[in-house]
Amino acid sequence: MKPQLSHVGIYISDTEKMIAFYEEVIGLTVTDRGISSSSKLPIIFMSATPDQHHQFVMVQGRAKDAPSTVNQLSFKVGSLAELRGVAAKVTARGIKMRQTSHGNAWSVYFPDPEGNHVEIYLDTPWHVAQPHGDPMDFSQSDEAIYAQTEKIVRADPTFKTREAREAELAKILERR
Repeated sequence: MKPQLSHVGIYISDTEKMIAFYEEVIGLTVTDRGISSSSKLPIIFMSATPDQHHQFVMVQGRAKDAPSTVNQLSFKVGSLAELRGVAAKVTARGIKMRQTSHGNAWSVYFPDPEGNHVEIYLDTPWHVAQPHGDPMDFSQSDEAIYAQTEKIVRADPTFKTREAREAELAKILERR
């Protein structure tokens, strides 16, 4: 089996604030915590599924004034309702959020309490070459979001269905 990305770890400065954010907004749960055997710093393991001990790891050790070095932390959801649910929690906290259709995914972007860029996304049934981004209003009905996105992506010369793109990628990956 080829290596697959399984989890990500970041350095943080305020453990309790970050735990509360990722529990309340993203829906992760602390699965373990202790002192890292390698760094000797406090470490927190979090997950959203019972079959993965950790999907997200936070290690205390980032200086309070240090900028984030994280490009983005992306969390996949299963429906537009779930995407809207997270967006509502972000809005309720007064956090500015960007809503985007990438053609192949619908996404909301926002900072966590320490300025790390977070994305919550849902795959669409389509593919267009990336990068691609159109502003999107997720307060619209599911039907309106699907129709608006499909109209835009079908006009893109790189359009194909998600299944067609996955078949292409499978052929590329099997040659490696």
